[in-house]
Amino acid sequence: MKTIAAFFDIDGTLYRDSLMVEHFKKLMKYEVIDATLWHRNAKQTYQNWDKRQGNYDDYLLEIANIYIESMKGLNSQQMEFITNQVINQKGDRVYRYTRARIAWHKCHNHKILFISGSPSYLVSKMAKKYEVEDYKGTEYLIDENGNYTGEIIQMWDSENKQKAILEFVDQYHIDLANSYSYGDTNGDLSMLAMVGHPIAINPTKELLQNIQLNEELRKKALIVVERKDVIYKLNADVEFL
Repeated sequence: MKTIAAFFDIDGTLYRDSLMVEHFKKLMKYEVIDATLWHRNAKQTYQNWDKRQGNYDDYLLEIANIYIESMKGLNSQQMEFITNQVINQKGDRVYRYTRARIAWHKCHNHKILFISGSPSYLVSKMAKKYEVEDYKGTEYLIDENGNYTGEIIQMWDSENKQKAILEFVDQYHIDLANSYSYGDTNGDLSMLAMVGHPIAINPTKELLQNIQLNEELRKKALIVVERKDVIYKLNADVEFL
């Protein structure tokens, strides 16, 4: 008998921001990395997004570039305290809808799997917090001394998330036609397209456009928008500006 699974992105889908950004903020707070890097390389992009004149994904990519370079040479064991702080202090800052869906899938004995672009050392702790069985995140490679090399195996793009799902399918004998996936950006497009029950949560404009361009996906996708204490559920044919 095949397994029904539920694939969850984390950043912007479960967690109401980015775990990597939260970790980046902590590293600046404790002066592990230089805060001027953010002001010099990412502040303008953030302000453009904050004024709704830019793309949040562009901001995240800039932060990711700074973050990856800044992590180079840092010791993975010495980062453990700050990593734990992120989850302990911010791990409950999640969408009500997604939290409820995790509980629903558990009640139905579905296999819950996290696939996230955030660092695997953060994703693993988030998975433990929500009692999720398995996960895949961006791998930050370390050398023989446990120091980060500045090399990564990324997991924030659609192609790598598709590969991750296929690996899970083989590992757990998953029935994709009856499985679920949850995402919010274009990096989650393959996750949504591969399953029978795709749910886009607070989707970016780019993701919504690509869902609507895919006739098969448009017919089966559910759009969920959570704002304040209200949750809206729409079909994928919704008009947007």
